[in-house]
Amino acid sequence: MVADLLPPYAELHCLTNFSFLRGASHPAELVARARSLGYRALAITDECSVAGVVRAHLAAQATADAPRMPLVIGSEFTLVDGLRLVLHATDRDSYGDLAQLVTRGRRNAPKGTYRLDRDDVAALATRCLALWLPGSRGDANDLDARRDAGWFREVFADRAWLAVERCARAGDAARVASLVALARATGLPAVAAGDVHMHVRGR
Repeated sequence: MVADLLPPYAELHCLTNFSFLRGASHPAELVARARSLGYRALAITDECSVAGVVRAHLAAQATADAPRMPLVIGSEFTLVDGLRLVLHATDRDSYGDLAQLVTRGRRNAPKGTYRLDRDDVAALATRCLALWLPGSRGDANDLDARRDAGWFREVFADRAWLAVERCARAGDAARVASLVALARATGLPAVAAGDVHMHVRGR
């Protein structure tokens, strides 16, 4: 089996169809795909939402044909200044923090949108684990990127990572090298993630 030849992997950034107009697959489909690929765990990280987690949890339960798939509860956010991050809950307290942040973001904006800034994250989510998604600020020589990294270290201390994602686009190799260099320059550990939007390409 191909999965037996691969190193252990847990997907830390995955959107379901509860992230409207972005995620394309049902939570159960994503869980089944992660299980078939031999993943150690799957994080459900819908944008400013934990709506997909319940159905993912039901699909992740052990059956006669498959073992239980460990799930990580999280959420993706884009702040008003463009900073992008994924937050993961590790226990009841950090889940409560994450839920409060989602609620604040939704209350701060018209229905169907959300609005959060760095102060909101610092006030509510410091007990979560944080993945930074640098976007265009992925260069070790970019002063804005260094400032962003400094903010992550200040707010999350040893609970912050820089996500390195390959999306099968032109320039992926150079992009990965740039992100790894940024991680080394800023002292944030790099972690692999997939920015998953569907369980199969056809979807």
